Amino acid sequence: MKNRWLIALCAVGIHISIGSVYAWSNFTSPLRSEFGWNSQQVQLTFSLAILFLGLSAAFLGWFVEKYGPRVAGITAAVFFGVGVFGSGLAVNLGSLWALYFFYGVLGGIGLGVGYIAPVSTLVKWFPDRRGLATGMAIMGFGFAAAISSPIMDWLIGSVGIAATFYILGASYFVVMILSSLYLSKPPKGWKPKGYDEAEENTERHKDLANLRAKESLKTKRFYYLWIMLFINVTCGIAVISAAKPLAENSVGLSTSAAATLVGVMGLFNGLGRIGWASASDYIGRSNTYVAFFIIQIVLFVVLSYTSSVALFVILIGIIYTCYGGGFSTIPAFIGDLFGTKELGAIHGYILTAWAAAGLAGPQFAAYMNDTTGSYESSLIFFAGLFIVALIMSILTKGDIRKKRKSLKAA
Repeated sequence: MKNRWLIALCAVGIHISIGSVYAWSNFTSPLRSEFGWNSQQVQLTFSLAILFLGLSAAFLGWFVEKYGPRVAGITAAVFFGVGVFGSGLAVNLGSLWALYFFYGVLGGIGLGVGYIAPVSTLVKWFPDRRGLATGMAIMGFGFAAAISSPIMDWLIGSVGIAATFYILGASYFVVMILSSLYLSKPPKGWKPKGYDEAEENTERHKDLANLRAKESLKTKRFYYLWIMLFINVTCGIAVISAAKPLAENSVGLSTSAAATLVGVMGLFNGLGRIGWASASDYIGRSNTYVAFFIIQIVLFVVLSYTSSVALFVILIGIIYTCYGGGFSTIPAFIGDLFGTKELGAIHGYILTAWAAAGLAGPQFAAYMNDTTGSYESSLIFFAGLFIVALIMSILTKGDIRKKRKSLKAA
């Protein structure tokens, strides 16, 4: 019998590798300086990676369910490893389109498959603590920037942009392959020691339904979740993709200090993923999302006016926890609302919101920077979007309450 905590560790290994995409802003200024590309052109690489992450997660959810997490993890390792390694070739050729193909398309497909492969598996290994389980895996995705950002910055300065991609691509491939080999679903009927399903399956924790992926698309709550994730990601990812130049221009940090900040913020991203997801086991998923949006409405407004380094760091740190927490809480939320029958596939469908947001957020922020000379101008707009997200979270709570009443009456 495999150890479920080692399964969780392997899931973290995969997510730490693919989560390096969040340190993309380390390449923004070097690529602009090297080739004269503008902000939107460079940011489109990152946006494409997130777009294909969402698309591959949506369309390959069945692949993960059918072939299992080990095969899916190895597939992700090949796509992501080749994508990052090939980006070095694109830089050597000076080809923006090749960079889009390798990092954006191939790397993005590796991101999507690698992201969902261990998550649905962990929910099944941890029926007693869904939030904690998904938080552990997706925590790795958030912490990745803290690990890779200073390494990227040092490598770019030491060996150049192309060699940095070669080294990272080979390294990620090895880590992801080794992590994938131990992954597997729990045996049929397996339950953790001391877990009493009947005792745990109280009205508060009982799943609202046990639906197939296509059936979930017919419910209102699926679309509420989609919009909530889309807005949380759009606003958060815009800040993440421009974190380094935003820190340099807003509060005057040096290039190296801004790179360090990107890495440190990865810690908040990771801590938010494990912290908020674990908390959701106790306060409820819907209450957790209400908290996300109320907090960020205030913070985005304040962030647009601050010139204090200390306040800037604090605000960005809290925003990163909410951003990361939104991702880590969603798989457990899906399990609560739709059951675990086809959780991986439903998770993939929901992640199309990430794909759309990955394209919209960074491109809008880059557009505002190119036209107004400032990333701060987009922050007030994002605060307004969070008000819409808050309304969606309240509607979700109402839908859950209504469904529970109907189940109780039946």
